[in-house]
Amino acid sequence: MVLLSLFPLYWSFVMATHDNSAIASPVPPLLPGGHLMANLTRMFDTVDFWAALRNSFLVAGIVSVANVLLSTMAGFAFALLRFPGRDKLFVAVVGSMLIPNQLGIIPMYLLVGALGWQDTLVAVIVPGMVSAYSVFWMRQVVREAISADLVDAARVDGCSPLRIYRHVVFPCLRPHAVVLAMLTFIASWNDFFWPLVVLDSNDTPTVQVALSRLAGGYFTDFSLLLTGVTMGTLPVVALFLLLAGRIVDGVSRGAINR
Repeated sequence: MVLLSLFPLYWSFVMATHDNSAIASPVPPLLPGGHLMANLTRMFDTVDFWAALRNSFLVAGIVSVANVLLSTMAGFAFALLRFPGRDKLFVAVVGSMLIPNQLGIIPMYLLVGALGWQDTLVAVIVPGMVSAYSVFWMRQVVREAISADLVDAARVDGCSPLRIYRHVVFPCLRPHAVVLAMLTFIASWNDFFWPLVVLDSNDTPTVQVALSRLAGGYFTDFSLLLTGVTMGTLPVVALFLLLAGRIVDGVSRGAINR
C-alpha cells in the first residue's frame, strides 16, 4: 500500500526529468532522465513560480495558525464555558457544514469586492481563517481531554478565561492542534477554485493557479506540468515528514478512550 501511494509522486518526479516525447512513448520510462534543469528553467520562464510558492506559503501558513487558535478557543468556549445561546450557536456552526462551499462563492465574491480585497491575498486568507469542521472537532476534543472540574478549579484560583485557555486548555490540545494545522495547511495549499476566482493569476497567483497556467493552451506540455506538480508537492511532503511524529501522536491520542 505504501508503494502504491508513493508511486504517483515518484512517477511525477521521473516525468519531470524527461522531455515530452518520453511521456508519449509506448513504454513510459521508470528511471529519472537528464532534463530536470531544462524543465525547471522553462517552468520559471513560463510562470513566476517563486512568487506562487511564496504566496501559497503565506496563505497556508496564516490560515493554519488562525484555524488552530480560533478553533481551539471556540472549542473551549462551546465545551466548557457557560453563556446564553451556546447550544443554539453551536448547532448553527455545525449546520453550516451542510452548505456546499460553491453556494457561497458569489456572495463572498461580492463581499470581497465591496471591501476592496479583490486581487489581494487577504481575500484568500480571511475566509479560511476558521472552519466549522475545525470548531466541531476541537469542541469534541476539549470535552474528552479536559475535565470541567479542572477549569472550575482554575476559575476559583482567579484565572480569567484567557489564562485558562493559555495555561490549561491549549497545552492539552497541542498534539491535536498539530494534526489540525497539517490538515488545514494541505487543504489551503491545494485550494484552487476560490483563488482562481478572486486573484489575478498574472499578479498574485498561488501554486495551484500557476499550475493551471502551465496546463493551459492548445497543447499541454506534460513534462513542464509535472515539473510544476513536483515542485508544488515537495513543500507539503517536507512538512509532513517534519511533523510526522506529532501527527501520529495526535491521531493515536484521539483513538484512545479516556
